[in-house]
Amino acid sequence: MVHTILIPMLLGFAVFMCGMKLMELALHRLAGPYLTRFLARSTATPIHGLAIGTVSTAFLQSSTAVTVIAIGMVNAGLLTFPRTLGIILGTNIGTCITTELIGLNLNKLAMPLLIAAVGMWLITALVGEIRLFPAIRGARWLDTLRSSSVVLCGFALLLTGITMMQGVGPAVQESSMFGWFLAKADDSLWWGLAAGAILTAVVHSSAAVIGIIMGFVSIGAMPIELGIAVVLGANIGTCATALLASIGGTKAGQYVAWSHVVLNAGGALLFMPFLGELSLLSEWVSSSAAGQIAHTQTIFNILSSLLALPFCYLGKFRRLDPVT
Repeated sequence: MVHTILIPMLLGFAVFMCGMKLMELALHRLAGPYLTRFLARSTATPIHGLAIGTVSTAFLQSSTAVTVIAIGMVNAGLLTFPRTLGIILGTNIGTCITTELIGLNLNKLAMPLLIAAVGMWLITALVGEIRLFPAIRGARWLDTLRSSSVVLCGFALLLTGITMMQGVGPAVQESSMFGWFLAKADDSLWWGLAAGAILTAVVHSSAAVIGIIMGFVSIGAMPIELGIAVVLGANIGTCATALLASIGGTKAGQYVAWSHVVLNAGGALLFMPFLGELSLLSEWVSSSAAGQIAHTQTIFNILSSLLALPFCYLGKFRRLDPVT
């Protein structure tokens, strides 16, 4: 079990997280100087905040990063709590880009993308160091191209890590613990919700958990409805990082983190009785099992955010600005 499941899973997770962090850091370097001002100026209404949160999260490939940035800005007094309500709704929509890309089964492109990324980075490094072109050294477009190559490298590593983690599917399917979990889930799909929440809270990445579930569902190791329940749980587990980031901060910053919890947990509890309908809807949109999981995540997050959006316009929330 150690050699067939645990070691490959840990190695795959390490490669996946390395890719995610490379993408996040490189994209943050590209957009970081403008993101704070962008959020502060463009969140006058919840619908504006939703749009900005969606775009920012899709670009940074991390809802946690945008949420933590919002908490930091609120703690620093640069942003008020009411202005973050729309941002939180948008982060849940923007984060679906990662799972949709994973659902496209682009795993075969991992090595070509990695080679292209390394080649691009080497070219930018050489051009930047060659003394024959002093005007090019330090050029902004060169830094942008170099950061873009790091983003591409991160995405290639992300695909590689997902492939490694999904490769343990047959071994997991034969394990007694997985059989016990499936037996419990047959009695109640709430076991899937709990598993998704706990796993995501531990690894701090809903995309990693959902990617693994895509692999299990694709090989028939897990029923699609159980997979959807795990996805809903993963959305709850992703709130753990925001709660940790809010510890020791202002009341307003803590309110931002707890609003994230209310949105994700409330949405998951609301949609749990409709797992069958979500399964049918995702099956209508996509024929592949991995695509159905990815589309379910997207449908759930969009519907949850749109259902919660009108509440952000209530006067009680708009006037709420807790004393620090």
